[in-house]
Amino acid sequence: MSSSKFPIRRLGTGPQHHFFGYYDKTPWDKSGRYVLAQRVPMKDARLSPALQAEIGYFDLDDADRFHRVDLTTAWNWQMGSQLQWLDGAPGRKLIFNCRSGDASARYPGFGSTIVDIESGERTRLPLPVYVVAPDSRYALCIDYRRLYVTHETIGYSEDGGPFAMSLAPRDDGVYRMDLSTGESQLILSYQALREFHPRASMERAIHWVSHIEINPSSSRVLLLHRWTERVEDETCFLHRLITLNPDGSGMSLLECSDHPLPQLGQGFDPDAVGTFDYEKSEFQISHPMWVDDGSIIVWGPHAGGIHYHLYQDRPRGAVTVVGPEVLRENGHMSFSPVDRRWLLSDTYPDDRTHERILFIYDMETGLRHELGSFYADPRLGKENRCDLHPRWSRDGRQVCIDSVHEAARQMYLIDVSEVVARRELAAS
Repeated sequence: MSSSKFPIRRLGTGPQHHFFGYYDKTPWDKSGRYVLAQRVPMKDARLSPALQAEIGYFDLDDADRFHRVDLTTAWNWQMGSQLQWLDGAPGRKLIFNCRSGDASARYPGFGSTIVDIESGERTRLPLPVYVVAPDSRYALCIDYRRLYVTHETIGYSEDGGPFAMSLAPRDDGVYRMDLSTGESQLILSYQALREFHPRASMERAIHWVSHIEINPSSSRVLLLHRWTERVEDETCFLHRLITLNPDGSGMSLLECSDHPLPQLGQGFDPDAVGTFDYEKSEFQISHPMWVDDGSIIVWGPHAGGIHYHLYQDRPRGAVTVVGPEVLRENGHMSFSPVDRRWLLSDTYPDDRTHERILFIYDMETGLRHELGSFYADPRLGKENRCDLHPRWSRDGRQVCIDSVHEAARQMYLIDVSEVVARRELAAS
């Protein structure tokens, strides 16, 4: 549980379960009053195309009452339905992925929906979104059916699937979709990725992308290019951190963790791999986030060591290690939206205690402030696990997590002003 210094508030009561999803966006609206969530009747389940999640939000000024705005069957336990606010759009609008029923769509049966929660107006879009630009003018989109084959944890299930996929097709990859018109164009194909600084390990591998993020000015994109010959075993995944312009031009390779894979030898049992072995691999590149328009923080290897690293995108600069003495594990990291002094992150469950640590790291002093320890049920596997995925409030004084430490999948708000107010007090 959280430390007594950091008051914790659970959102949601009764038998229903609530979660937001990923760590890369805030569930709070611009006013700080409404907190987005998905609501489901169970803590865990094998996902199927018919399994529904309610789309809605908590009203923090009305006893945390949950308001349902829609339903979706396009979601997973890690990222939800990619539910997020459209901060750059007028009014108070949200977007989420859905099943469209349109067999002629680019990704048959999948799309996304924009809802204006004040007017109730709905807009259907022809592609499912992965990330929306901060200016809300466009979204970047990929095939969640492909992800269900390559990295099931973040894909969407489908009747009859998973289906056979081309290794590196020329006609699929990352699409850019205009949110006002629904028009889209392919900006980066999987074949183009394979041909960009190619490695021998790519030749017989299937390729995909994940962790797509757009910088604050909506002018630059980062992504992880991943490939493997054995999708069943995540420790066989190979990784590259790449940046590009929103039209696909100006591609730059920041890091590559290509390495020998003894797991590909005959007789290796992928079922012997632990749930979190992949996340704790010394070759893992994961959870990149823009710090500002030109710099990125990521967990990954560089120059013989794996750490939290800061990369300069344009112009390319030296790679800097962050917190080498205290930040020794992979986590879901992000900087406070109001003060880059504070880095929020977490750990994966301890192999023995199954506890996860939530903390804030002080970039000025090098101190790590632990906010709490939260138990993770080891019976939850890869696809239905519940990572904390910590997210900042817009004023940088609260943190929201998903957790199962009370035997239910729920969302919690944690007051971190005890830490971040120190900066304010020093400046006054």
